[in-house]
Amino acid sequence: MGEAMIRGFLESGVSHPSRLSASVRSSARATALSRLGVTRVFQDAVKSGGAAALAASARVIFLGVKPQGLPEVLAALAPHVGPQHLVVSIAAGVRLATLEAGLGAGVRVARVMPNTPMLVGQGASAYALGSAAGERDAALVHALLSGVGMALHVDERCMDAVTGVSGSGPAYAYMMIEAMADGGVQAGLPRATALALAAKTVAGAAAMVLGEGADGALDLTHPGVLKDRVGSPGGTTIAAIAELENSGVRGAFMRAVRAAAERSAAMG
Repeated sequence: MGEAMIRGFLESGVSHPSRLSASVRSSARATALSRLGVTRVFQDAVKSGGAAALAASARVIFLGVKPQGLPEVLAALAPHVGPQHLVVSIAAGVRLATLEAGLGAGVRVARVMPNTPMLVGQGASAYALGSAAGERDAALVHALLSGVGMALHVDERCMDAVTGVSGSGPAYAYMMIEAMADGGVQAGLPRATALALAAKTVAGAAAMVLGEGADGALDLTHPGVLKDRVGSPGGTTIAAIAELENSGVRGAFMRAVRAAAERSAAMG
């Protein structure tokens, strides 16, 4: 996900390779970043002194490691960061209190749950701020994330639910698109045609829910309203909706979100 964020920042113009630094654990990752134009690539933050070099090079540090690897990264960074740094974690389930305790007093921290569509400028991210972070930090995090999609500031208590809805959500959408395409093939469509129609239909439906006001702000329309506009009496759509309801699709999605949120909470 860390590399996905870098690609998104660069492709959207939010940042430039000359302004980025990174610490990586493998030569493959270093090579990949070099191909993106990122030249300040340091060795492993934990084992090879990369933490000190990174902290000296950057004032905003994103932690793109898995939750189980975060404690040793925090320990490696702690001697080298201070109030001048903003440390942003994208590790699922890891609490702000854990970040603050691991990095020491005064370090400004933020917790972010991004998702992979930021690679195409369509990310849906939420963030929460630690006790030392202020309005300027919120504005900076918001600007970075907004450059690769939508960003929402939430209370930390909401972050596990965010993980369930948007952090893991792309996988649910991919399964839905795949299933719709399979149904199209079953009904006689060529595979490529069915997949293109399914993917564009989901993207278009999402755009109609989101909308956009005159000032560029979101102008949400409830999906139930839009669904009812499509489902004419005795028609094809209401027949399909009845099948989905009989199969428990709505409940399955709700349980999936809840399961991901509970897993996120357990990881913290």
